[in-house]
Amino acid sequence: MVKARAQFRLRISRGEDIAVGPGKVDLLEAIDATGSITAAARLLGMSYRRAWLLVDTMNRCFRNPVVEAATGGKRGGGARLTAGGAEAVRRYRRIEKLATQASAMELRRLLALTRP
Repeated sequence: MVKARAQFRLRISRGEDIAVGPGKVDLLEAIDATGSITAAARLLGMSYRRAWLLVDTMNRCFRNPVVEAATGGKRGGGARLTAGGAEAVRRYRRIEKLATQASAMELRRLLALTRP
């Protein structure tokens, strides 16, 4: 039996680009956890190129970069969230939580209309 579930998918666009959305926030969290765009991509099952393009888009869309990459070193560098990147993740997750709380009753009623 498949159980119905509700999920909010907030996206913020800047022109034709999606500045931030659920997948990009997942990527930022993975970069924060791994310290690497390569490792974050691997963790999320995407190519390094795809991850790099998503980071590049976010860095262009935000007032300040959300990810800083380091080159060189013994292990080939790495990446880290900037203060703005960490704030973007916190605010995004907070909005998701507030939206879920604010709509809980209506979501239960809507889900009650789906097949058991």
